Amino acid sequence: MNEIILQCKNIKKKYKKKNHYHIAANDISFELRKGECLGIVGESGCGKSTLARIIMNLEKVDSGEVIFNGKNISNIKGKKLNLVYKEMQMVFQDAIGSLNPKMTIGESIKEYVCSLCSLTKEDKEEKVDKLLELVGLPIEFKDRYPHEISGGQCQRVAIARALSSHPKVLICDEVTSALDASVQAQVLELLIKMKEEFNISYIFITHDLALVSSFCDRVIVLKDGNIVEEGSVYNVINKPKCEYTKLLLKSILLK
Repeated sequence: MNEIILQCKNIKKKYKKKNHYHIAANDISFELRKGECLGIVGESGCGKSTLARIIMNLEKVDSGEVIFNGKNISNIKGKKLNLVYKEMQMVFQDAIGSLNPKMTIGESIKEYVCSLCSLTKEDKEEKVDKLLELVGLPIEFKDRYPHEISGGQCQRVAIARALSSHPKVLICDEVTSALDASVQAQVLELLIKMKEEFNISYIFITHDLALVSSFCDRVIVLKDGNIVEEGSVYNVINKPKCEYTKLLLKSILLK
């Protein structure tokens, strides 16, 4: 059994909205093992993206702990947090929005490489070229701007940037939902390739159980900030216990 690399322990998070509280995470606990792909599935507003942001320390927990490499990272800052970001990265749904429109693709990747690694100027250029090649983009793309390439190509750039520090964990938050089916398949194929080559552990966040079935080892189903079902992908998809999971599966068949 592969060792545990990431744990969420009793994560709680709520937001005040006018006269009531919205519960985004209600005592959520789970584990991620080395080389594993864990799917987190649920409808919009169920808390899955909030959970991802909590893991990345972009949101603070109300209570609970995020344990990475055996250390509580829930409230760390500064240099300690930068050390975590060398080993854990996140790719967002809005790839184009995550890139600076005034910077070329090469500059965007290089900026990330510079912040996470100590390399010479020549080494940085070489690393940018290798990262573009790794995600299947021509080297000449480094001189283009985000608006000059497609959404799928921007998502590949975002993945290249995230891979620049050779992370142990990569969180993918709805990375294929804005893409058409053929491009979606290409991005998934790329993520699978990265998993096999570098033994990366993934948290794959989506609303689509069909995607989970083709990519993940285990899956957690979230509803209203609660885990309503979890288990192997095979068991959750073929032997669902929760009515909510059954509804999600039914929605796939109706598409």
